[in-house]
Amino acid sequence: MLDLSIAIISFNTKKLTLDCIHSVLRYTKGIDYEIIVVDNDSQDGSVEAVKGLERTKVIANKDNRGFAKANNQAFRASSGRYFLLLNTDTVVNDNVLGEMVAWMDEHSKAGIASCALKNKDGSQQGTGGYFPTLFKVFAWMFFLEDLPVLSGIIKPFHPMHSQSPFYKGEEFYRREKQLDWLTGAFLLVKREVYDKLKGLDEGYFMYTEDVDFCLRAKRKDWEVWYLPRWSITHYGGASGTTEHSLLSEYKGIKIFYSKNMPGWQLPFVRVFLKAGAIARMFIWGILKGPQAARIYAKAIIIG
Repeated sequence: MLDLSIAIISFNTKKLTLDCIHSVLRYTKGIDYEIIVVDNDSQDGSVEAVKGLERTKVIANKDNRGFAKANNQAFRASSGRYFLLLNTDTVVNDNVLGEMVAWMDEHSKAGIASCALKNKDGSQQGTGGYFPTLFKVFAWMFFLEDLPVLSGIIKPFHPMHSQSPFYKGEEFYRREKQLDWLTGAFLLVKREVYDKLKGLDEGYFMYTEDVDFCLRAKRKDWEVWYLPRWSITHYGGASGTTEHSLLSEYKGIKIFYSKNMPGWQLPFVRVFLKAGAIARMFIWGILKGPQAARIYAKAIIIG
């Protein structure tokens, strides 16, 4: 059995996909690994460009099956002791994968781990946070998590976005810790965990499936670790727009609640999402312009 199987889901990101693969091939040492590219019907020659690369095999879909389904495809074709979800818009700059596999081998209770995600200029990105409980969604939508009095009590869904002095954005992600969930841009999972959970929930097309997956893992007593001693570069947003990301997250939160939380909570979450979208439509419409207002107007309908 190989040490690691790396799943890369591509959709019209040929250059980024190639850069990602080449960075893995260049820097990964000390482990036996494979790269599995699942292409979601790209029209930019991605499949042809990737074929024949060292350690790499390609699964070419005839349609866009989304993030969850494509990663599950990759897992079924994999043989590694560990399974890594890796975005196309990332590059590794040193032996992150080899060293993190060694760390996982030494920590038997760790089922899922991620490293720090950095912007191209080296600044910190947010990756993961705390589960969106009913109160946290309310606090998120009504900006309560930014109030100093409450922010020390509320562990935010997205700590990076919090203005709280208790989280301090980038500072929060400079410290090693266990988190509730981690971002699917880089998600290192023990094979046993992915297998027993039957992979990502394919009810999610894109966004929030990582939150759902980590919740199910933690309910099985697996630990979820954020390890900023290692980092990769994440360009971000290569396969989707800001509008798509925001609307998909709204949809994902509703799926998350309908699946994982008591039934009585979903109507409240929908009210909170709609109210939050209305507030942001007016606030961001004034501060950022009509395009931002239009995006949140669509979120009102989705919520």
